[in-house]
Amino acid sequence: MGIRVTVVIPAYNATKTIHDGLESFARQSFPAGEVELIIVDDGSTDGTPEYIERCVKNWGHEQPRVRVIRQAHQGPAAARNLGAEAAHGEFLLFTDADCVPHIDWIKEMVAPISSAGIAAVKGAYKTQQTSLVARFAQAEFEARYRQLAAAEYVDVVFSYSAGFRREVFRTIGGFDTSFPVADNEDTDLSYRVATAGYKIKFNPSAIVYHQHPATLKQYLRKKHSRAYWRVMVYKRFPGKAIRDSYTPQTLKLQIGSVVLAAGAIALIPLVPHAIYVAALSGVLFTATAVPFLWQLPREDPGLRIAAPFLLMCRAVVMASGLMRTVPLLMSKTN
Repeated sequence: MGIRVTVVIPAYNATKTIHDGLESFARQSFPAGEVELIIVDDGSTDGTPEYIERCVKNWGHEQPRVRVIRQAHQGPAAARNLGAEAAHGEFLLFTDADCVPHIDWIKEMVAPISSAGIAAVKGAYKTQQTSLVARFAQAEFEARYRQLAAAEYVDVVFSYSAGFRREVFRTIGGFDTSFPVADNEDTDLSYRVATAGYKIKFNPSAIVYHQHPATLKQYLRKKHSRAYWRVMVYKRFPGKAIRDSYTPQTLKLQIGSVVLAAGAIALIPLVPHAIYVAALSGVLFTATAVPFLWQLPREDPGLRIAAPFLLMCRAVVMASGLMRTVPLLMSKTN
């Protein structure tokens, strides 16, 4: 049988991260003869293409075919599109150079999109990290995955574990290369696929392992960026700002309660009764946090203790990311 699956991986200065992922692709449970692996080097300066070629030099018939394509540095969206253009597979799978797929990842990704009517599939993140912040980040993903699993179809498919029928991906136009960084360009593509009427399926068994932010600084920087770029996507799809299948409504309430509390506290010297608004905001934040806190693993008391503080930090920094978009949005409407 010919190539059924093309896995596309954008790589930029990936010599320190890509090795374990390559080893995983060499051991996938899916038939290797039906898989090609296209790695698009995005103008690396650390010898990434040569490193990859050395890693796969001795791969045989029991491993996928590997091609390395090079482009000038244009970002991951352009790299993924270039890989998709060169693909021979009926199904396009995407992951990242710092991800390590489970041995059954290809099999689990292909299963949903092999079904008639399913155009795309979203997989899941796991991590083996032990730092408190990374454990909290994984707990966030697990909460989102429970929400996705409750839906028959979803409207998000993120590039760390994404699958598309090749003709659907090309019809939609691929990733928007105007996104300069790896942040929400996959959300934009997801919404375009969903609003065009295509069905997206979530498969929590399609797992890739990943290194989440390990420090609070790294985590908050990422959350600030996520909030900023999500607003850029919401400009195109305003209805998704109200509801999508991935973003908890409680998160929006938490961000809103933080903004409301900050405004009320600032007004207390002028309007003493504003203290009641600040207190009410605190009650709202607590009430919306309880479901998440309740579902944290009982065997991780350290995480359960730290989670309220981390939730507050998340809300504050995401609010700052949203506020950062205000001048830009106002300038474009004037």
